Amino acid sequence: MADESFRDPQLAALYDPLDPDRRDLEAYLHLTAELGARRVLDIGCGTGVLALLLADRGIEVVGVDPARASLAVAKAKPGGDRVRWICGDATALPPLGADLATMTANVAQAIVDPQAWRQTLKGAREALRPGGHLVFETRDPSRRAWEEWNREASYSVTEVPGAGSVESWFDLIDVDGPLVTFRSTYVFTANGQVLTSDSTLRFRDRQEVEADLLAHGYVVKEVRDAPDRPGRELVFLALRPAP
Repeated sequence: MADESFRDPQLAALYDPLDPDRRDLEAYLHLTAELGARRVLDIGCGTGVLALLLADRGIEVVGVDPARASLAVAKAKPGGDRVRWICGDATALPPLGADLATMTANVAQAIVDPQAWRQTLKGAREALRPGGHLVFETRDPSRRAWEEWNREASYSVTEVPGAGSVESWFDLIDVDGPLVTFRSTYVFTANGQVLTSDSTLRFRDRQEVEADLLAHGYVVKEVRDAPDRPGRELVFLALRPAP
């Protein structure tokens, strides 16, 4: 299930204005070209930023996400009709024969339930053609990124078209083993409205992720450093081998 920040239409509309710097997606664009992928499945596509960038390059894209509000934002963007949007998750997809499946940003970590994670890896594999690839990123738990998730480090004020000035910040709520919960707070200064959304991420180390991929029939081709956060995140490139 998607967090409130993605399910609520008012909050979903804030996602892009509050996070306009998407240099993290450049690695996925380069990898798509590197692999010669012509059909891409974007799992957890959210407001469709990557999906639309790929579609602009002539790639056939399927974007899947459980949050209808986020998909509504994606569909309304210029070029939204060039992407096939599916409201759901990767566990029950039609046969796609995709060359590449992606999970950008927090998508992989947001799948916190172990069974759901296994089903996602299985569903992604079935959506890929033999010889297709799965690529996703995850934070290195040894870097303890959650220690920076506080108001002092994350507070910002953003002018949002149609909403006015919006204050936002994160607060760490709980750390329970690999599970880290934090709260996002949004204050609409025009009317004083305050909205919050709680999120939980699972921090998996490299060995755990590689073991999960191998257990679900992938070959781990490479583990790269995330170019936008060097030393802090890992990018996994896995292959669905041909029979």
